[in-house]
Order: sequence, then structure tokens, then C-alpha cells
Amino acid sequence: MPPTAAPLSIDAVRQAAARIEGVVHRTPVQRSRTLDALAGAEVHLKCENLQRAGAFKLRGAFHAASRLAPGELNRGLAACSSGNHAQAVALAARELGTAAVVVMPQDAPRAKRAAAAGYGAEVVTYDRYTGDRVALTEAIAAERGLTVIPPYDHPHVMAGQGTVALELLEETGELDVLLAPVGGGGLIAGCATVAKALHPRVRVVGVEPEAGDDTRRSLLAGRRVTVPVPRTIADGQALPTPGELTFAVNRRLLDEVVLVSDDEIRDTMRFAFERLKIVLEPSGATALAALLNGRAGPVAGRVGVVLSGGNVDADRFARLCAAGD
Repeated sequence: MPPTAAPLSIDAVRQAAARIEGVVHRTPVQRSRTLDALAGAEVHLKCENLQRAGAFKLRGAFHAASRLAPGELNRGLAACSSGNHAQAVALAARELGTAAVVVMPQDAPRAKRAAAAGYGAEVVTYDRYTGDRVALTEAIAAERGLTVIPPYDHPHVMAGQGTVALELLEETGELDVLLAPVGGGGLIAGCATVAKALHPRVRVVGVEPEAGDDTRRSLLAGRRVTVPVPRTIADGQALPTPGELTFAVNRRLLDEVVLVSDDEIRDTMRFAFERLKIVLEPSGATALAALLNGRAGPVAGRVGVVLSGGNVDADRFARLCAAGD
């Protein structure tokens, strides 16, 4: 499924919202007086950890797959992912009545691999530190006649992910700051497109793990750069380079990308569980970690934070939250 020339716009996001309605949950926005006091701001948490398949990824995956021609869709879907996009494509395929093959790292969290298989997908594994997941996925797709649904670098995927911010802003009204995690860049590209179109003065801040700061480095360099495959607990953001299409959008719209450490992510997961009664996977906690640790600078007014996912099994969650005790 090669990228098209279709522009990413708020109209495209609104069209995506209409197409995914009834399949994708409209997730809640949560508030906390304790969090407001700690942040010194009015904080609105967009809880994509409560999305179907446990993360925001279903929005883009289902939107992109639903736009395929019937012949393409009937032949089946393929995807590569550290976990959440794989689950999303597997679920989208099931909803649309077709098959899926997903390529996942051997060290992907067990719960994510099991969920993808549970939705009916065939799971093929590879070594993320030595293998080329894109080449492997494309080879499987070519051999079997499948259509690849990219994890982030496609306008239909980005438009689907932008519905996160569309829903958030419809519920909250104008925000002063919007924080969201950055992996391949599709979520923040879609969200920034919506936020800047509706409220041009909003400051949009992306958040990466310290070990995987490819987007931050790319923005500083003015071009896409590649870092070694990140070794971080935030597996959903362990990517070496930003997407081509996503970077073009993010270079234009993002105000800043900030970094958080693995320890800060762990502390935030614990805080969200103990004080907010929210379960977050590491990648899902990075934007909140940036807020709690002042990484986005002084914030005031009204702040939106995207909690992008909650796919973590109980054993791993307990180990991560206990680390440092």
C-alpha cells in the first residue's frame, strides 16, 4: 500500500472519523485534581489505553484497510509492528472479514503477540536488532498477494490517528498545550494537524524516550536521521528513524520534541496506576511522564495529554513498576 499524494488535513481526519465510527471506541477524557496540582495546570487525559486492541493504533489501521478496493481487501493484509499496530491490523482484518499476517520482533511483549494471534492473525517473528522488518513484510506480502498496512507512514493511517485529537478537542475545547508520544510519528502528525487547524496557538509537544530520539535529532538537523535501534522499555517507540511522510508533517507543525528516561516512564506508570487507577504500557506513559517531570517546560492553562496505550501483561507491569523500589 504505497503512500499517496493525498494531503493530510483536518477534512481528511473528519472523513476518517466518520468511516471508523461504530468500530473504534470514542475513548474517555479523564481529569484528576491531584494531577492538576502536580502539573500546575488543568490537565485532560485522552485515554487511548481504553481503546479496542488497547491502543490508538486501531484508528489508523481500520481506516486505511477500510479504504481498500474489495479485491485488495479479500486477498488479505500484512503489517510489521512491535505490537500495537500488529494487534490493530489483526483486529481490523477480523472486522472486515479478511486475513492478516503480522511481522513482530522476537522480543515483543508476550501479551502483544498473543493478542495479535488471538484476533486471528498469523504472527511471523524477526530479530529487531539484526533483521529488516520492512523487507520481510514486503516479501511476505508479495509472495501471498497481501496489502501492506503501514504502521504510520501513510496519509490514511495518519488521518485515522488524528481522530484522537479531534475527539479530545471536541470534548475539551481549546487547549494551550498538547502532548503526545512520538514513535514513527503518525499519531503526533495526525494530532498536530487537527490541533493547529482548530486552534493555531496551541503548543504541540512530542515526547520520545531518551534512547530513541530519532525525531528530535531529525528536527534539529532539518532532515531525517537514523539512530541505533533503541534499547528502551518503551517498545512502541523503539524506532531508528521517523517516517518520510510523518516527518514532513511534524517538521512543519511540531513546536518541540522532548525526552523522558526509562526511570521517569516507570515512575509515571506507577503514579497512573496508584493515583489515577489507569494501567499504561511504557510508550503510553511517555507524554504524561514529560508533563510530570517538567520536560515540556513550564506549562499553564489547559493541557491535553495522550495516553496512547495500555498493552502490558500483568507480570511485566509489576516488574516495571517495582523497579527502583
